[in-house]
Amino acid sequence: MTDPQTGRMRWADVAKGVCIVLVVLWHVTRKDYLQLPWDLGVPVTGAWGQISEVLLPVRMPLFFLISGLFAARQLDRPWARVWSGRVAPVLYLFVLWTLVHTVVLQLTPGFDTAVADGPLDLLVQLTVTPGNLWYLLALAAYVVVARGTRRVPHGALAAALLLSAVAAAGVVPTPGNRYGLLTNLVWFLLGTRVPRLGPVVGRLTRPRARTVVVAVAAFAVGAVAWQALGAGTWFGVRPVLGLLGIAAGTAVASVVSLVPRWGEVLAGLGRQTLPVYVLHLPLVALVHLGSARLVGEGSWAAGSLPLALGYPVVVSVVVVTACLTLHRLLVAAGAGWLFVAPWLTAPQRQQRRAARAPAG
Repeated sequence: MTDPQTGRMRWADVAKGVCIVLVVLWHVTRKDYLQLPWDLGVPVTGAWGQISEVLLPVRMPLFFLISGLFAARQLDRPWARVWSGRVAPVLYLFVLWTLVHTVVLQLTPGFDTAVADGPLDLLVQLTVTPGNLWYLLALAAYVVVARGTRRVPHGALAAALLLSAVAAAGVVPTPGNRYGLLTNLVWFLLGTRVPRLGPVVGRLTRPRARTVVVAVAAFAVGAVAWQALGAGTWFGVRPVLGLLGIAAGTAVASVVSLVPRWGEVLAGLGRQTLPVYVLHLPLVALVHLGSARLVGEGSWAAGSLPLALGYPVVVSVVVVTACLTLHRLLVAAGAGWLFVAPWLTAPQRQQRRAARAPAG
């Protein structure tokens, strides 16, 4: 289904919206919720931890697949245009927001995340072992790889699949977020091939009930087996799970995109993933400063089952809403350069000035 107002594929925007919510939920759960001293008689916190981990093969593989899909049409452009229009703007945002996070997260001591504590550590985060904003570095690198291998797409895809399997199996060192950098190239390259996979994609993006049930059930069975067998480092398991997660996520997103209210909200969010991505972690850190005091040892909150049950979802919704609000305020205040490379917005400003200029 194509959005009549934007001309974009509604299911893809919905999928991106779901994925960015799952990214926020992952960080809320891992870096805030599970760090609190809950004192409950039932394993609620363990269940949330398990849920967030089981969704790993859906979240980033599907996110990168959609990113590759949206980048596919631009890969035949000259290198100079690909660099100035796709690669350099993303690298600009990666460096800028890595610096912002490094400064802001120094103000939240005790928050469980990687923060550079010196120039050398910062250099490492900006290159071989990226920090929390690794998706941006990966996206820029993947565009370069996709553009450079566009004449041998099948060979590149096969090599990326092998790299993903090798890295996921622990054959090569993957400290920090280098794991994500090495294991997700295959999904981006696959995304660039989506326009050529018409029959398969058509079945998933215009699914019948049976297709959705089969796709979700296949992923559920695979995820349960992965967790039960402890097969996280078995060779080839994570790429297979990624394929199952992409199929299930695509089918579900396609169904949700047809629901008037939820489809519109998630598609809108899917078109604004960048501000949520770059802003949410500092906000989660600030939330944790407050929650660590609220849910303290022996406090009433630490033993509250309703609070423990709903905490990850409520906090994730609040953080996403705060990110979008803060983004609007910053852009209105003239800080749009925080979200778009200045050289991309300059021509637009010139066009607006020309349109306002008096004739004659």
